[in-house]
Amino acid sequence: MTTRPGPSLRGAVPRVVSLVPSLTEAVAVTAPGVLVGATDWCSHPADLGVARIGGTKNPDVPAITALRPDVVLANEEENRAPDLAELRAAGLDVLVTEIRTLDQGLRELERVLAACGAPRRPRWLDEAEAAWDAVTPEGTYTAVVPIWRRPWMVLGRDTFAGDLLARLGVRNLYAEHPERYPRLPLDELRAVAPDLVVLPDEPYRFTRDDGPEAFPGAAAALVDGRHLTWYGPSLVAAPRVLTRALRAASR
Repeated sequence: MTTRPGPSLRGAVPRVVSLVPSLTEAVAVTAPGVLVGATDWCSHPADLGVARIGGTKNPDVPAITALRPDVVLANEEENRAPDLAELRAAGLDVLVTEIRTLDQGLRELERVLAACGAPRRPRWLDEAEAAWDAVTPEGTYTAVVPIWRRPWMVLGRDTFAGDLLARLGVRNLYAEHPERYPRLPLDELRAVAPDLVVLPDEPYRFTRDDGPEAFPGAAAALVDGRHLTWYGPSLVAAPRVLTRALRAASR
C-alpha cells in the first residue's frame, strides 16, 4: 500500500486534522496545540477543543479544507478511500496509516507524531512498548470476538485487536478466516464452541444484558473497546485492563 509520508514540519507549528480517534488522542497528548480539527468520534482527550469535521466515514471535506491543515491523518481501515482521494484532490497532504499488529502500530505512531512536529519519541510510547513486552499470558483460551450484531460480525484475520488478544493468550477461532471482519450466522459462531466470547463496548456497545446471552455455555469477557482497538496512550494500561477482564470472565 502506498502512503504519502507527510510534510517535514520540524521547527514550525503544524496545523493537523485527524480523522482517526486513536491518532487524535496520541497527537493531542504528545503535541498540544497542533490539532485544529477532529471527527465527531474523537472522544479523547475529553477536553479537546478543536473544530469537528464530521465522522470517520463521512468527513466534511470543505470544512477540513477551510482549516488549512498541513497534514490530515487517516487510516486505511477507518477511513474511506474516496474521501481520502477527495482530500488529496483539494490539495491536502494526507498521511495514511496501516495498523494491523501492535509492532506496526508502535512504528506508525512514531511516524505520525514526527510528521506532527513532535520533537522526540514520547515517554508514553516507550511505556506502552515496555508494558506489552512484559506481558505473560495467565492462561490460554479459544475465543470468538464479536464487534457487531444484527448482523453478527467478528474479528477475522490480520487485525490489531486480534494481535493484542493473541499476546494475552486468546486464540481467535476465526484468525485464519479469509475476511478480516466476517459476517457469520449466530448458529455457526455457537457451533465452534469457544471457551470465551470477548465482547468489546465499541464499535457495538455490548453489555452484560446485550451479548452474553447469545453464547450459552461460553464465558463472557466484557472489555473496554478503547483498550482493545485504539492505538495510542491507552496502550500503556491496555495489558492490565484487558488481563483483568479476561481473568474475571474465566473465574
